[in-house]
Amino acid sequence: MKGEVEAAVEAQVRNRPPQFVDPSLILKVRMEGMLLEDDWEALGLTLLASDEDKNIVLFSSAGDLNALIQRLDAFDGPIPEGQRGRRYEGFVSRIELVSPVAPRDRLGVRMREEGFTDATDLQDDQVYVVDIELWDFGARNARERKAAEIEAFITAQMGDVYDVYIGPSITLLRVAASGRALRPLLAVPEVAYIDLPPIPDLEADELIQMDLQNAPAVLPADADAPVIGVLDSGLNDHPFLAGSIVGQVAFPASLGTADVWGHGTRVAGVAAFGDLRAITPGQPLQAVGRLVSAKVVQDNGSFFERRTLPSQMREAINRLRADFGCRIFVISLGDVRARNEPGRVGPWAATLDELARELDVLIFVSAGNRCPRAGAAVEQGITEYPAYLLEPANRLCEPAGAANVITVGSLAHSSGLGARHAHDAHVRSITNAFEPSPFTRTGPGAGGIRKPDFVDIGGTLVFDAPSARLQGAPMFPEAGLITLNHEFLRQLVTSGNGTSYAAPMLANKAAYILRRFPWATSNLIRALLAGAAAIPAPSANALRGFDEDAKARICGNGLVDTLRAAYSDDHRVVLFAQDRLGINEFAVYRVPIPAEFQTNGRRTIRVALAFDPPVRRTRAEYIGTKMNFRLLRGCEVDDVFEHFRARNEEEGDPPNIPSRFKCGLEPGPNSRDRNTLQAAAKTFTRETTAYGGEYFLVVRCIGGWAEEQEASQNFAVTVELEHQPATQLYARLRQRIRV
Repeated sequence: MKGEVEAAVEAQVRNRPPQFVDPSLILKVRMEGMLLEDDWEALGLTLLASDEDKNIVLFSSAGDLNALIQRLDAFDGPIPEGQRGRRYEGFVSRIELVSPVAPRDRLGVRMREEGFTDATDLQDDQVYVVDIELWDFGARNARERKAAEIEAFITAQMGDVYDVYIGPSITLLRVAASGRALRPLLAVPEVAYIDLPPIPDLEADELIQMDLQNAPAVLPADADAPVIGVLDSGLNDHPFLAGSIVGQVAFPASLGTADVWGHGTRVAGVAAFGDLRAITPGQPLQAVGRLVSAKVVQDNGSFFERRTLPSQMREAINRLRADFGCRIFVISLGDVRARNEPGRVGPWAATLDELARELDVLIFVSAGNRCPRAGAAVEQGITEYPAYLLEPANRLCEPAGAANVITVGSLAHSSGLGARHAHDAHVRSITNAFEPSPFTRTGPGAGGIRKPDFVDIGGTLVFDAPSARLQGAPMFPEAGLITLNHEFLRQLVTSGNGTSYAAPMLANKAAYILRRFPWATSNLIRALLAGAAAIPAPSANALRGFDEDAKARICGNGLVDTLRAAYSDDHRVVLFAQDRLGINEFAVYRVPIPAEFQTNGRRTIRVALAFDPPVRRTRAEYIGTKMNFRLLRGCEVDDVFEHFRARNEEEGDPPNIPSRFKCGLEPGPNSRDRNTLQAAAKTFTRETTAYGGEYFLVVRCIGGWAEEQEASQNFAVTVELEHQPATQLYARLRQRIRV
């Protein structure tokens, strides 16, 4: 171990560019178990960074590691008389590896994504625009001196320093320099990363300036398109919505229907069109659904003080369902002042749960927003992302914890930076595309159920040093979705960010699916959405240090792929059932497994279940019934029924089903069984012919406090079989199901 430390020091001294003679050292250590930060600080070392693999980066301003070496010598020396173990054993034995921070370790994520793996990949005469970030190794004046050294070095190498930002903890230079100039900087101890700047959004400004002369042709929504109800601040007659608005009402009527506040028109625009960045040049614009607006807030955006929210919601949703046939509702509103205990919900959420069940409707609710940092701590919006998403203060707003509604959290669509920030180090991104938005709130929901249910695009925030704030749209239009402006005579479109836009983004997808399956129950639409959702790779990467429960609290089931939810294809088939089960009963569904699915490569089975139980917020157990599913293979159907059927005391325990016959779907039962929307999957790579051509999906309804008052429970279940693209799975299954 002592040899590793001495070699790391020698390598750093040897590789340090001669222009940088500062004696400071940076060391990388891999630990087993705890990081022991206090022990390192006692040795005069500062912890600069750590990761989920227990790698830590340490800083020594003195340029030596004498105190550490003394401990290592003591550990290697004789065991003191009267001691059972070596000196400092609890500390030294946890050190697995000590090494220098190599130049390749300082290549940032974007550079690695572009194929840069080592310093030698930087070409001598090619000019790169990069961000150079320093470790937070000391006081501001020390970082200023080091930044000035780097600036002088870049200038001497005929490079350009566009901007320098030095804040309470962040030091960043944006420079244009040749590979010849950048390579030595990868060996400067105080340099944390050299990386490519975020890719700017070049479309937002152009779209914001759109007028009717250069707007695309607009078609009204089809006469049979689903009706989407937007409960918000009203809706104005925007020209893009001509022929698509089927109603504008207010609850109470005295509020009027005009959208003075502007929020309702923006939300409705996303519900109708999604993010207008997706406009295809030359193609007409058409809303996916017809719109009806229910104004439920006042012109200043506040709730109407003379009505309770439960009565307002019940009247509005009942009326829109009865008068307009509305089955999709968007509620991008929330009460941040509701202080429900964790796992509890208020009257608003309970009312929405009741309505979703009574009326068989889809209610999309935004998870709520919270600006993570402000004031002197504003830089933590970058440095502590995404850990602050799990802070207690970041839990869901009322009514987002409701069990039968669809709660939607937010993902960033991009870095949020525009072309005007290309040379500006004082404006910095927090996210990349498809990472959790810095403002999105997190679960769990009522009774600890998984919330949010899904995430969708809702924009991002950026760090703006001049204003010392985290900023979003419309000040930074690139940070938000492009949608309709309520003051359309002044400006046709605007931008906005928040979970307020993620909810209608998912409602837009649901309208597409409901149009394809107009006979589908709301439970089936929910199950189809869940079966087609996955946490995007950038989100999984950003959350890689979190456990699965924490990831679910942020992203739920993930981002929905609309086409996957709506269609099967040659190698991927979706089977479904919408049904009803008596309390404490179970159903067994045969799942045909063609021979092609039993061999040859990677295959996946995904199961999703949705049900809408009765609720009562005054009970300790909020949900009145529970449901779950199990997937079995290789056993006889009679054995399945014998195992799951009810038995009296004389019959004793049911016969066991061996573990090898149980499909180990993930997440497992302990994680999913409490939820009203459940999804799990199993991937096979080995041959499974021994289990035969038929699996059994068991769906169970388990009575709770509602057992005495409910005869049965509605539900829907989907099963997706996916093989490699070359496999003709659809034709084989269709043939078997017809037989």
